[in-house]
Amino acid sequence: MCRGQRPKMTITIFLKIMGLAFLEPVIDQNLYFMGAKLTSAGFATALVNILPAVTFVLALLLRMEKVRLRSLHSQAKIAGTVLTVAGAVLMVLYHGPIVQFPWTKGQHHATASGQGAGGAADARDWLNGTIMVIIACVAWACFFILQSNTLRSYPAELSLTVLICGMGSLMSGAIALVAERANTQAWVIGFDMRLFTAVYAGIVCSGVAYYVQGIVSRQRGPVFVTAFNPLCMIITAVMGSIILKEEINLGRYIILCCHHIKMDVDVLIH
Repeated sequence: MCRGQRPKMTITIFLKIMGLAFLEPVIDQNLYFMGAKLTSAGFATALVNILPAVTFVLALLLRMEKVRLRSLHSQAKIAGTVLTVAGAVLMVLYHGPIVQFPWTKGQHHATASGQGAGGAADARDWLNGTIMVIIACVAWACFFILQSNTLRSYPAELSLTVLICGMGSLMSGAIALVAERANTQAWVIGFDMRLFTAVYAGIVCSGVAYYVQGIVSRQRGPVFVTAFNPLCMIITAVMGSIILKEEINLGRYIILCCHHIKMDVDVLIH
């Protein structure tokens, strides 16, 4: 596995790996899942679109990105960052009427405004879920920055992925033992959607994603990786509408279109 590429493990590299494991598998994924549970899958995915803006600001502060105000390239980056934040704020404050699609007509199930099969979500839960998703987004942005930095001294993407997943599993397991010590049912997983979710999150969302992101981040930088994040919202919105029967309101539809345009611009300027 990455033979000939792995340098000698040092205390500094080990601490960076510990930080990566704590930022992504522990903080980001746990808070994101909790936030999505308190709000909705579509809302959480849409709110995470502040990720490119947060990553860009962090990279700028750490001098990983350079901005020249007279450069068209830099102006496009700044405009994209402002558009991303404005879109996230608009999505939270404005909902608008429901946009009907052929597969959602006559359906009134989960909605992007927080109504699920069990009724309207509590306002406090909605607020707590929003805060959790925002914190998860910041942790995710820090992960990209630290991953890019770690790969400079440890240029072995596959080995780094294995170490992050391994350390993250140990940390998450320890936290789960404390948080769910009185709930034995939380540890029971059968051959159902819970098993599929755990396997998919572990293999695809962690293993495959960390490895691919590491390769791209090493070659093009962390900001370029996050430029594709709006694509996740578009796919989630479409699949949520078809599979989960989530209704898409006008405000969210506008944000989908704006972020699609922004993603195209980001790819072109990089």
